[in-house]
Amino acid sequence: MFTVNNLWILVATCLVFIMHLGFASLEAGFVQRKNVVNILFKNSMIISIGLLTYFFVGYNLMYPGDEYAGGFIGAFGVMDWAAGATADYAAAAEAGATYTGYSDFIFQAMFAATCATIVSGAVAERVKLVPFLIFAAVFVAISYPITGMWQWGGGWLSAMGFYDFAGSTLVHAAGGFAALAAIILLGARRGKYRSDGTVTAIPGHSMPLAAIGVFLLWFGWYGFNGGSVLSADPNGVSLVFVTTSLAAAAGGVAAFFMGYVLFKSYDLSMVLNGILGGLVGITAGADLMTGAEAIIIGLIAGIIIPLSIVFFDKTLRLDDPVGATSVHGVCGIWGTLAVGLFGASAGMGQFVTQLVGTLAVGAFSFTTSFMIFSALKALMGIRVEEEEEIRGLDLGEHDMHAYTLSKEDGVFQLTSD
Repeated sequence: MFTVNNLWILVATCLVFIMHLGFASLEAGFVQRKNVVNILFKNSMIISIGLLTYFFVGYNLMYPGDEYAGGFIGAFGVMDWAAGATADYAAAAEAGATYTGYSDFIFQAMFAATCATIVSGAVAERVKLVPFLIFAAVFVAISYPITGMWQWGGGWLSAMGFYDFAGSTLVHAAGGFAALAAIILLGARRGKYRSDGTVTAIPGHSMPLAAIGVFLLWFGWYGFNGGSVLSADPNGVSLVFVTTSLAAAAGGVAAFFMGYVLFKSYDLSMVLNGILGGLVGITAGADLMTGAEAIIIGLIAGIIIPLSIVFFDKTLRLDDPVGATSVHGVCGIWGTLAVGLFGASAGMGQFVTQLVGTLAVGAFSFTTSFMIFSALKALMGIRVEEEEEIRGLDLGEHDMHAYTLSKEDGVFQLTSD
């Protein structure tokens, strides 16, 4: 069984890795074609930076051998398998673990990089490349592991009974509130909000690419949630697959109806984000819920998505091209609170604990991200020049474009070449 368990963790790791392709495809589809290379570049670098920084700092900071500062922060240091009881097969089996330390590291490292990817889409089409990559490195190395340690590393949230099975708060809300801090400091894309108060829609260039991204993310979520069982337990993994699927489906259906009520049209982008909202919502309690409870959680997440996107976009006038703050931030909070409303541990005490936990993680992630971006803004600037934004970041930052283009009548168009 040790070999089977360990193999499932590695398969789940591969599925979580596929989520990075999903994020890249989704974000590329939701931006204008003049910024596609930039989005793909950022996503390629995030996974690379994330793995390295998590090795050098993040893992030990998140999973310390001893608690530091009353369970608020772990130990700074390079990952050292020789120091752990699960360093290899023999040591892990003797310690009663279900997988090796190597498997634990690579599985958790994929989660860390995923959290930073959430921010990438929110700041699309106007953020400078180098400052963003610096932010991603610092965020994955320090901010994400600290809040992750509070729960998964045996810190103060774990001690008070907070529950987050696979990261509705620790991954998704943390990334969503980091994205919120970034777009507040960065400002909206040029032409998004006009002086007369109107809001200009800036449609993505490829809805097929966005749809492919969502289905890849849904596929990867089976590893994200299924792997969080931390074994190949047949009942546990099967239950998580079912609740994950039902919540995603319910989220898509609810967003379809709510989108029609608000916009009087069948908005594909809302359905796609509704599916993701359902997935984010079920992530905190995927192992606790019945099928009916998973559907309810997904339905509410799907209703939240269009309302939240409109609130951020039109009321607060905060420009988020992919809806990351709504999908990951707001639905992450909802999914975490749902643990206190449904499942075996439901009750007022658990609900309050869940509320404290999700607000604490969200506040810490928002504050640290705001500080990092503020420092970068003061030192080197975080927004590209207006001319570069008009031309597109693909040419401005990378001197290339994603498609074969020709210039006719002053407008770039796709060619058949």
